[in-house]
Amino acid sequence: MALTIEQPGLLTTVQDQGRIGYYNVGIPQGGAMDQESAQAANKLVGNTAAEAVLECTYMGPSFTVDAPTTIAVTGADIPVLLNGTEQSAWTRIELAEGDAVKFGVLRGGARFYLAVRGGVDVPEVLGSRSTYAIGRLGGVDGRKLEAGDVVPVGSPVGELPSVAEIPESLRPALGGDQELRIVWGLYDHLLTDEGRRRLVEEEWKLTPVADRMGLRYEGPGVEWIQREQPFGAGQDPSNIVDAGYAVGSIQVPGGTQPIVLHRDAVSGGGYAMVGTVISADMDLLARATPGTSTRFRAVSMEEALEARRERARRIEGLWGL
Repeated sequence: MALTIEQPGLLTTVQDQGRIGYYNVGIPQGGAMDQESAQAANKLVGNTAAEAVLECTYMGPSFTVDAPTTIAVTGADIPVLLNGTEQSAWTRIELAEGDAVKFGVLRGGARFYLAVRGGVDVPEVLGSRSTYAIGRLGGVDGRKLEAGDVVPVGSPVGELPSVAEIPESLRPALGGDQELRIVWGLYDHLLTDEGRRRLVEEEWKLTPVADRMGLRYEGPGVEWIQREQPFGAGQDPSNIVDAGYAVGSIQVPGGTQPIVLHRDAVSGGGYAMVGTVISADMDLLARATPGTSTRFRAVSMEEALEARRERARRIEGLWGL
């Protein structure tokens, strides 16, 4: 069983839960940027959470199947067209041999996920099928999909669930302003009081410079304290001697445009991390489109941990359907 890709879309890659355990040698965890949506798609087709899916950004691929199969599309709001007829997203869709699937124009959100019963069956690299294009690891030859690719699909690992549709209550809201919760970082002390205030009290807008490595915002800028740069650091006021980066780290190069690092970001470098978006809000961040008005709100570590537990309960509810 395989998908034959006719048109690849803008950026379509194979992703799963990620490549854990190699951040210390510079290999990021990767995986689906919106993990909740990816898991919902896998749930509908009877996969486990670990099966690989296709992550599609802004524009979807078109493909045909060479055998009967089951698919589901979740995440961003986009028309799913089966042989030219629109189908419902967040719902199980049955395909016959030779059926053609394509996608219409995106109506909301940024990334959507296509799960196929049995999972995308490319080889595992360092324990994951996720595509890390910069390192040419995983996926289909370590790159985004191209026209003519034949994407293999594995054998089903379980029964189809009784539920054929994800209820509205478990689907993420798309569009509108965003509030992203952060904890202050290792280097927020390098900001002035006014710089800290601007970061968490002023409005920022997501720019078109947003990909799997990071998302850049524009706004009022921040202020850095006056200091003598340490030996080995650059001249930018946000430069430090190299340090490790957590996923979700916020950098503000030059004190102007915050960048939030996402799943394919490098694991270290010479910019100060003034805060970190909490893990519970990283899926929300992945759904943002350019122009999204965003406010960062500082929370305590205890609040961040409770938000993580709440997200875990929500995902457990999804798998308990």
